[in-house]
Amino acid sequence: MDSPTDRDGVRRVVEDLTARGIDVLRVGYPDLMGTERSREVLVEQLPAVLEHGLAFCRAVFHTTTRGETLDVAGGLDAGLPDVKVFPDLSTIADIPWEEGVASCLGDVFDPSGEPSDESPRTVLRGIVEAFHATGRHPVVGPELEYFVLERDGDGWRRYGDESGNIYVTGAKGDPDGHLTATLRHLRDFGLGVTAGNHEFCPGQFEVNLAHSAALDSVDRAFRFKSAIKELERRAGRMATFMAKPFNGEGASGFHLHVSLTDEDGRNVGVDPAGEFGLAPVLRHALAGVLTHAPALAALANPTVNSYKRFGPDTLAPWLIDWGLDNRSAMVRVPPERGEATRIELRLPDSSANPYLLYGGVLAAMQLGIEAGAEPPAPLDGYGYDPAKAPVLPTSLSAALDAFEADAALQGKLGKRLAASFTAFKRDEVERYRSWVSDWELREYVNHL
Repeated sequence: MDSPTDRDGVRRVVEDLTARGIDVLRVGYPDLMGTERSREVLVEQLPAVLEHGLAFCRAVFHTTTRGETLDVAGGLDAGLPDVKVFPDLSTIADIPWEEGVASCLGDVFDPSGEPSDESPRTVLRGIVEAFHATGRHPVVGPELEYFVLERDGDGWRRYGDESGNIYVTGAKGDPDGHLTATLRHLRDFGLGVTAGNHEFCPGQFEVNLAHSAALDSVDRAFRFKSAIKELERRAGRMATFMAKPFNGEGASGFHLHVSLTDEDGRNVGVDPAGEFGLAPVLRHALAGVLTHAPALAALANPTVNSYKRFGPDTLAPWLIDWGLDNRSAMVRVPPERGEATRIELRLPDSSANPYLLYGGVLAAMQLGIEAGAEPPAPLDGYGYDPAKAPVLPTSLSAALDAFEADAALQGKLGKRLAASFTAFKRDEVERYRSWVSDWELREYVNHL
């Protein structure tokens, strides 16, 4: 279909959906948190929707996990104006677990008709297009971890809560067959899942998605998170991508494997004669990630809770370093070369908004390429020694300071999105700072 207003194309889409027994289309898009905001459309109404769009209050971008609307510029102060969301029909996929329902992603537009520069998907698309203009095409493979929880009275406990079931499958760590059922559903949903296993912690799982062009990859990662949460709600359980939901246990990562190809799909990051077997362009990109790592932390680790994942001996990054096949480094260069040459960023946690994460990482790589930057010597041996490399921000507040100070990275993301994201997250920091926690009560109330 040539455009959303191609009437013959829309008619064919409606006929095709109807022939498959689909009468409802769910149109969703990401807010600043990476939460899916959506509306269901009767399929016969799709032509009108494609012509006029779906109106949403712009302030939904500024709505917190607690349902509070923040006073971010352009929302409350402007009288709560609308944005319009148009379905991206190229992303339609039947939902295997809901009879008669399909879903697709939506693109957000301002009332002027221009793409919204506050929309994470719009901003990422611009960064990807800037890469394409240089003849390079980013390819990304995401790895996501999450916890599954089951009811425990009025609260929740970890599903299959037994220790030691590390990298296993089957009933030993997954008594109700969560993983097998999930892989089948996600395969049928077209998300390009390849494999999965029980992860290190009780109730924790990891699913790998196939690598693909950046925009397709991020769309699948976004839909993956929404689908996992929806499937577990239907099973009477809860899935969480919170970075570190439990004391005394590990955390959940969102690792990205990134490579660069040319117009013909050939990997341009490999050079057998180059240092470490890497072409200059990939070394420059790697150096850009290291240079902008403090600011990237705000996007890759976007919650107060995220920074409880960091620290020595956690296998989560703590320092700004890189290594050759070294999982204790922030950026790992896997040992494969040839068409598999890539970098693996281990900084992000699973709470990250996929679109802002991809956007920040690709923007940092682009800045490194533009500057011709070179990385320092790779990490030798086990990491976590602050004498060897700078320490990452240790709190969301510090990461936001770094993000605000990084004018180059903000320039790639756009001032409007950067300002909205910063204001949104500064409010989160302040709400956390003023909240009396259970830890404080246990520590002080009986003794002071």
